[in-house]
This record gives sequence, C-alpha cells and structure tokens, in this order.
Amino acid sequence: MTTTTAENPAESHVFEADVARLLHMMVHSVYSDKDVFLRELISNAADACEKLRYEAIATPALLANDPDSRIVLTLDEEGGRLLVEDNGIGMSRDEMIEALGTIARSGTRAFMERVEANKQGEGARLIGQFGVGFYSCFMVAERVDVVSRRAGADDAWLWSSDGKGGYSISPIDVSEAPARGTRITLHLMDDAKNYTSRWAIERIVKEQSGHVPVPIRIAEKPGAEATQLTDGTALWTKSKNDITTEEYTDFYRGISGQYDEPALTVHFRAEGRHEYSALAFVPGSQPFDLFDPDRKGRMKLYVKRVFITDDAELLPRYLRFVRGLVDTADLPLNVSREMIQESAILASIRKGVANRIITAIEKLSESDNDAFLKLWETFGSLIKEGIYEDFERRSQLMALSRFRTTASGEGYRSLADYIKDIKDGQQAIYYLVGDSLEQLKASPQLEGFRARGIEVLLLTDSVDSFWVTNAPEFEGKTFKSITQGSADLAQFSKVEQGTPASETAPAEVQAFIDFAKEKLADQVSDVRASDRLIESAVCLVAPEQGYDRQLEKILQGAGRLQAGAKPILEINGDHPVVKAVAARSDQPSLRDDAAFLLLDQARVLDGDKPADPRAFAERLVRLMEKALQ
Repeated sequence: MTTTTAENPAESHVFEADVARLLHMMVHSVYSDKDVFLRELISNAADACEKLRYEAIATPALLANDPDSRIVLTLDEEGGRLLVEDNGIGMSRDEMIEALGTIARSGTRAFMERVEANKQGEGARLIGQFGVGFYSCFMVAERVDVVSRRAGADDAWLWSSDGKGGYSISPIDVSEAPARGTRITLHLMDDAKNYTSRWAIERIVKEQSGHVPVPIRIAEKPGAEATQLTDGTALWTKSKNDITTEEYTDFYRGISGQYDEPALTVHFRAEGRHEYSALAFVPGSQPFDLFDPDRKGRMKLYVKRVFITDDAELLPRYLRFVRGLVDTADLPLNVSREMIQESAILASIRKGVANRIITAIEKLSESDNDAFLKLWETFGSLIKEGIYEDFERRSQLMALSRFRTTASGEGYRSLADYIKDIKDGQQAIYYLVGDSLEQLKASPQLEGFRARGIEVLLLTDSVDSFWVTNAPEFEGKTFKSITQGSADLAQFSKVEQGTPASETAPAEVQAFIDFAKEKLADQVSDVRASDRLIESAVCLVAPEQGYDRQLEKILQGAGRLQAGAKPILEINGDHPVVKAVAARSDQPSLRDDAAFLLLDQARVLDGDKPADPRAFAERLVRLMEKALQ
C-alpha cells in the first residue's frame, strides 16, 4: 500500500450513517453469491471509460496518446490481492469522497431495509438486485485501496478503508498512480483468496461481464503481460441469431443491477427514416426504484456506441420498469440535454421503442399466458398508468390489461372476456375500487350485482381510481362505479337465492326512510331505498355527479380535495332490522338512534369510522339496554 508523508498527510473521514450500516450488513451477512462484487467493479470501470469517451468529444486531449479503453484485472496470489484497473475518466479528491463515502443511489436504503427484513432465506439472495456497486467489494476484502487520477489532472489521490466505519484519503505521487483512471486494490479475506485464481476470475467475467463495451484483460501476477478475456464488442450490435439466452441474461444483469432472469427481451434494429438499435428487458421482479416519486425511466442513450446519458426519457413513464438502451447514429455526439428533450429524432425513436415493447408484451400474452400473467402481476399497475396518460395507446393498453373480477375466481379476466359474457341490455362495464381484494369481495354494494350474475371488476391499485375516469369506453361500453349513482338493476333478473330489495319500499319503511333523510340531512345528500342490497341493511354511494367514493378518499388524502360531496345512504327496505325499526313509529328516540347507527354502520362497511365515536357508542348502549329489558 502506498504510504503518506508528513508533507502529504492522510485525511480521516467517517462514513455516512447509511454507508456504515450497509457495510456492516455486508460483512456480517452470508450471501449465496459473492461473485457479484467483480461484476459491480467492472461495470463501474466500464462506465468510467464511457464517460471519458464522452468528455473527449469536447476535449480530445484527455485521451492523450492512449485512445483505446481497457479494463485490466491483475491477480496477486502471493500477496492475496486482486487489482481492478481502468483507463477511464478517473476521479478527483472531491469526486472520490462523493462516490465512495456517501450513498449516491437512492435504492441503497431500500436494499438495506429489505435485507434486514429477510435475514433468513431470501435475504441471502438479494445481493446484486439493488445496485450496491462499489460497497459490495467489502464482502471479500478486509481492506480496499483506491488510487485514482482524473484525466487531464496533475494530481492523484489514494482512498483507503477497512469498511468498519471510516476511510482515509490522501494525495500520492502521480508516478504511483495510473496515467489516468482508477486502480482498485482488494486485500482479500482469507476465505476469499480463490479470487486470485485465473480460472475463477475468468469464469465470473465471462458469466457476468462478457458484454461490457470495453475490452477486459487479465494479468496472472503483478508485472506480467495482460491477455485479453473479452473484446468489448457491444452485445446490441450483434445479430439476434448470434446471441444466446445466457448472453442476454448476463447483459441484462449488468445493465439493470439486478440478479434475476428477464421476463421479456426485446432486441431490434430500426432502419428507414431513423436508424437505431434497441435492446430492452422487462425484469423478472420489481426493481427497487419502481415507485420513485420522479418516475424516471432507466434506459441508456448511446450515440455511435458512446454513452450519452441515462436521463433521456426514452420511454413513457409508465414503462419505467423496462431496462436497456438505445444506440443511434442519427444524433450528434455532442448532443446537449436541451437538444435531447427537444429532438424530433429522439421523439420518433421514443415512439418506435415504446410500440415495439408493448407489441412484444402483447405477443407474450398470446403465446405464453402463464409468463404474461406473471409479468402482469409484477408490472400491471404501471401499465394501467398508461391508460390514464397515453391517449394514443389507450385502447391497446386496455385490451392488454387483466383484472380480478367477481367472475374470475383465482385468475384474471380481460375486458374482452367481460364484453363476451355481458348481460343483454347492459350498457356499462361495472367496477368497484378499494384497498384490498378481500375488502371488495365483502362490499355490500356487490350484493345486487352478484345476485343477478353481473360481473364487476375488482380494482385494488391506486391508479385504478384514475384510469377508469379517463377511459371513456371499451367496445362501446362505458365504465361505471357501483358505488356511485343509481344501480339501475331492476331490468336484470335475479339468478341467485335471496330477494333483492325493492326500490318501492312498503309505506312504513318509506316513512322511516323519509324520517332518516330529514334527521341525517347534515351528513348525507339523500336517503333512499336500494335495489343493490340483498343481505346488508345499508350502504353508502356517491352522487351521480362528482367523484367515486374511493377516488374522493384518495384526493382528500393527498390534500387535493378539501371537502367531499355528501354521500347517499341506501337502505334495504326488506332487511329485518329496517322493518323492525320502521314498525316502531311510536318510539321516536329509538328511530332517531337507529337512523344514526345505520349511517355509521354504512361508514364502517365503507372502510371508514363513525363520524362521532362517542355518540355512536352512546346510541349503541341505549339500544342494547332496550333490547335487554
């Protein structure tokens, strides 16, 4: 290890709390695949080389007399060390502190929380799924030294840590550093000395990093001549016929930072007005940053194999789960961020790539239903965002979508399935939105529909409350919430046991309904007899105009709606309790308590709580006392 002098003292730093916590977990956890550390270091080195190529467009002098990128792995069996060196952009002192001493990726916290929640079993397989990058080297190294010299700089720096809470950083003589780039020296733990074996390193590189766009070489000992392991040929430039499934998987793992199998691979070259290559993957499991508030995609943009940016919005936001890249020769290498956002060429590419990915998902639904349903369970909620946002592809996405319904059992149904079995005279596709499938199945609003064999979509994703209001129709049928407005079920005959409530209530029941309407006027907009209730006494529905009950709750919770509309209380005039209360016209206090208790019961069934818990309790006690007398 390079030592510091009195003239160049080492600065000591303490890791950020999140870094220290992450390193502690890595050192004290047993992972099933520690090999991933090398893939992470090689990926970082390749990125550094790509960044240099990009900066050299504007400043060719950065390449000096060494224009060809490379990554060199040096084995030191005698010293128990593994060295990973690149001739990429390198790092300054401040960049080393930022990159190696702080959490740079928002997903690291999610990684830590999930590992801690899965310390037994699954947690052992999580490494590699959250892009922990450089820190993964502490799984195999008792100390790590990083020497770096930024391209074009006159100074070089040494970063060193044992991964136990802090690190030091100091300047070193440029003669001890690469001419440019970074050299990482791993002082391996005793149980990791196998990583000085050429056979072990060559196996890992070919399995996990064989297609990075930078040549990788290996030297079997310090000072030995390095021989080539990979040629740096970009996988996406090859013909699909020349690429194996294993090669696609290896590349996917490298570009996505995940360690699962891709659920779908889309690789094509577009020719014509604009020429570009695209290689995209639908992950087999949810990426850690899937619900990032910024909802940014993770597709990389290359121009003539030069990495430009991973912030080019190459796909609609609802396809942000897709990982991959686009490489085009139609853009200038010095394309600016502003030009990217305004480029008509990129807009055309964006449209073409999105169309090909959605078409590939459609083909999967036709050729392999099981694989498609697994994809849908993982990313269906995001695809439905597209129904709300993407007017151009709305019909296509609606046809692609799958739903739990009252007729689906444990499976899924498409809207085409719904239309095929729709009732004669039914003009709407009925839906019910809520927080969970169990809650929806127990909803009293379903009773009348279930009794008549009318299928209802059971929607549990937060986006469902929005897209159904933005999708005007599907094959001529509009969407209608069963918790809003009138149900209009009288035209459909009953197919199940039980007698639906009549819209025309008996006289004494109607008198009670009128009484409740007057008594509850401050809290509801109407009280009426229900044709949607079979077993339950009451339910709440939203007025015909305005928001569905669930959407109203979401908007209020987000602070976007100050006060919701007064709901409508529907009463089952055939329910024994309602009949009994209606018959007690000589007991006004009992009828008064019953009206408020029925409203609170409807609130509870709707997932809310009584408006006034104390008053609710007092009324309940009074009724219990009367019942016990």
